[in-house]
Amino acid sequence: MRYIAMREPGDASVLMLDNMDAPQPASDEVLIDVAFAGVNRPDVVQRQGFYPPPPGASPILGLEVSGTVRAVGAGVSGFAVGDRVCALTNGGGYAQQVCTPVSQCLPVPEGLGLDQAAALPETFFTVWTNVFDRAGLKPGETLLIHGGASGIGTTAIQLATALGSRVIVTASSEDKCAACLALGASAAINYSQDDFVEKVAELTDGQGANVILDMVGGDYIERNIKAAAIEGRIVNIAFLRGAEAKLNFMPIMLKRLTLTGSTLRPQSKEQKAAIASSLQEKVWPLISDGTIRPKMAAEFPMADAESAHRLMESHDLIGKIVLNIQGQEQES
Repeated sequence: MRYIAMREPGDASVLMLDNMDAPQPASDEVLIDVAFAGVNRPDVVQRQGFYPPPPGASPILGLEVSGTVRAVGAGVSGFAVGDRVCALTNGGGYAQQVCTPVSQCLPVPEGLGLDQAAALPETFFTVWTNVFDRAGLKPGETLLIHGGASGIGTTAIQLATALGSRVIVTASSEDKCAACLALGASAAINYSQDDFVEKVAELTDGQGANVILDMVGGDYIERNIKAAAIEGRIVNIAFLRGAEAKLNFMPIMLKRLTLTGSTLRPQSKEQKAAIASSLQEKVWPLISDGTIRPKMAAEFPMADAESAHRLMESHDLIGKIVLNIQGQEQES
């Protein structure tokens, strides 16, 4: 099979097409003929050499795919050869075939193409486990999302809005703010023009945000504490501006705040299976009926993974990037 290899850690130019033997599914895995692979920021960080795969995981980039089941392991039930699926992988998504635990597979929602389906797993797993499981966002509460135009952001806007919460986002331009509002956000703050702490206070009558989803870090860590409501929950999932900050913990105590965070990839199969089960029960119906649709930013052929990564690093996008793996297969 063809896959995207890395000559060495580095910039996007290290990505190249190569060939290797196709994997074989273990007893609890399915083998997927990949149609599309999602491109995510953890892929970029791994390519740079700062996010090594966990033990036993494929070193090939790619954490989410869509496609068709080609083979199933001996102990697999629930999916059969020929089924259309999307899946959270432990690595290996930038390839014509990939194995993944069956518990991390979900059926492609009705009415969705395989390109859109490849944009679901990584972001929906991440948003669900952090915003709803860890932070416990409830209907009627206010969620502040930093990076509202990102794949994570556009997913969180739609999901939180559909489940009855009010959403405020930050974004870097008026175009991105407008896109977030169109997806259901009640307010969008252009952080290049306005202080989000002041604007959140204004928009919430001084109450603050009940939950804050942050992938920025750095100086945002202290500012999030100021923007949070009493009993607020702040969830960090990435640190684009750095993972360290000097904090005064007195406001945390006075507001009774919870600071938490997680990364998805190192979690156990059991934890990921539980997230998948919740998504299929509570979220997949909202996708099937059209309430939620993944926001697509761009599609690239498999051979042009370099351009996909460069777009991701530019931050000049709204929504998700996917690689067309099937198109490359048809050309070969």
